Amino acid sequence: MTSSLTLPPLDPPAPRGSLLVVGVGASHGLGAAIARRFAAGGYPVAVAGRNAPKLEATAAELREAGASVVSVVGDASTADDARRFVAAAQELAPLAIAVHNAGSNRPAPFLEVSEQRFEGHWREHALGGFHVAQAVLPVLVTRGGGSLIFTGASGSLRGKAHYAPFAAAKAALRATAQSIAREFGPQGVHVGHVVVDGGIEGDRLLSLRPGLKDQQGPDGLLNIAAIAEAYWTLHHQHRSAWTLELDLRPWAETF
Repeated sequence: MTSSLTLPPLDPPAPRGSLLVVGVGASHGLGAAIARRFAAGGYPVAVAGRNAPKLEATAAELREAGASVVSVVGDASTADDARRFVAAAQELAPLAIAVHNAGSNRPAPFLEVSEQRFEGHWREHALGGFHVAQAVLPVLVTRGGGSLIFTGASGSLRGKAHYAPFAAAKAALRATAQSIAREFGPQGVHVGHVVVDGGIEGDRLLSLRPGLKDQQGPDGLLNIAAIAEAYWTLHHQHRSAWTLELDLRPWAETF
């Protein structure tokens, strides 16, 4: 008896278009790792961030590895800069995937949190994600599809002590991702939200807590290349089985 079931192709489609990563700093960071993974897969890459020396150093490394890359200095929490980021990617090739990876975390006891700090977290994560989405989505809809992925955190699911500004901002970003996924999925745009649940083994965390890697043990922190591989997988999923939310954590992390 012959089955009528038709399975989607197992291999991802050939690269089409460019990648934009908003929130790229040091070479040993998640934004740079995402850029490296897609560049290795044949995508021209636009990297954007606020720290010009770190951004250009990362871009130079990508060029030395043979990538087609452009770097753009700016702040995603402003609409004009978000549009500039998209335009830069479009100059390389029609935009196929954008990643919002921007935003910091500055824990503090709640009664010591200023209005400025609370608003600053919101601007970096929630408002920045909003502006990037508004700049990216019309482009992806016009070209007939693509992906928009947000880097989230476990703070979007639960607010820990001393993390109120970060948790509030990440929760807003998660809700935004959920809303636009429901609106733009039927228009061919795959919106994903990646909950990073644990410490990332990158320059930012290890510079603040240099002994943490040894303390956590082998693979006790999230490897940046492994996280980047998850973004690659999300972008290449068959549209009959898209993932909206993916949570990643080290094997030894409690949750």
